[in-house]
Amino acid sequence: MKNKLKGVAIGAGYFSKFQYEAWTRIPEVEITALCNSNMARAKGIMNSYGIDNHYTDYKDMILKEKPDFVDIITPPETHFEMCKFAADQGVHIICQKPLAPTIQESQKIVDYVKSKGVRFVVHENFRFQPWHREIKKIIDNDDLGDLFQLNFRSRMGDGWGDDAYLARQPYFRDYKKLLIYETGVHFIDTFRYHAGEVKSVYAILKRLNPVIKGEDAGLMILSFENKATAVWDANRFNENNFKKSRYTFGEYLIDGSKGSLRLYSDGQITVQKLGELEKQHEYTHNDIGFAGDCCYIFQRDFIDKLISGETFETNGPNYLKTLKVQEAVYKSAEMNIPINMESSI
Repeated sequence: MKNKLKGVAIGAGYFSKFQYEAWTRIPEVEITALCNSNMARAKGIMNSYGIDNHYTDYKDMILKEKPDFVDIITPPETHFEMCKFAADQGVHIICQKPLAPTIQESQKIVDYVKSKGVRFVVHENFRFQPWHREIKKIIDNDDLGDLFQLNFRSRMGDGWGDDAYLARQPYFRDYKKLLIYETGVHFIDTFRYHAGEVKSVYAILKRLNPVIKGEDAGLMILSFENKATAVWDANRFNENNFKKSRYTFGEYLIDGSKGSLRLYSDGQITVQKLGELEKQHEYTHNDIGFAGDCCYIFQRDFIDKLISGETFETNGPNYLKTLKVQEAVYKSAEMNIPINMESSI
């Protein structure tokens, strides 16, 4: 490639540094500018990651920089207008999750960018964690046989006490929907990646910390078209005993007709065939960036597919399937009944 792809980014919040850093390791890309209202925060990112230009108006930035793509790293309520403007200029889009405050607005974003013919992908990076990529290979290789049950247990421990979330993501305190909207959606998408499409949902959601507005604990049960079942047992209140709490975000057990797979908190994967001892599965995972360098892996995949024209895994229509399951989870918890995905559409 003679010329690098030109990218710009909007946002300079807590998580953005993982994305800006990852771009510096993708040689086909140059991030030429960022937009953020906080100049001090923007300067810190510009100096750290070699970005030359700063704007306070994203429209001005897109019009002047004329980028190939924009990386939107802002709160969900801003996404529709930003995606609309970028699409109107023919600029390809990466949009951070949550995609939008409601399923209706998410659908609106997906429909609009499609009508403009631009490439669009949601920055959903959990399925790009190296252990989940490797687990997908193991499943596809039929090493586990028919899948019976997938169980993931998460205790994030960042949401207890009167000062919950203030140090890192204070806006979490005001989310009326928290655990599933912000975190559980990652696992819905990852379960879909491993087991296929969801047939029905049942969920129990609770609020453990009274200083926040949304739910911070839950049991989410997904039944799949292939008859597998997935359980996400999670809360943000209680703590885990992991060496690094935000590496794998929990522990994973998958049972199938040929045996079981276990993901440990340090990224180790083991496979135990029926009648055999548990054996370690060798693969590469690096403790750099965020959660096994999944931002880099996602962004590398975005560039590869932007160049090749291949379909993005978390493109708009595909990600809407994840968001419809998310909506069904909340509906199930509110009504205390299982929700059939066909009837909920």
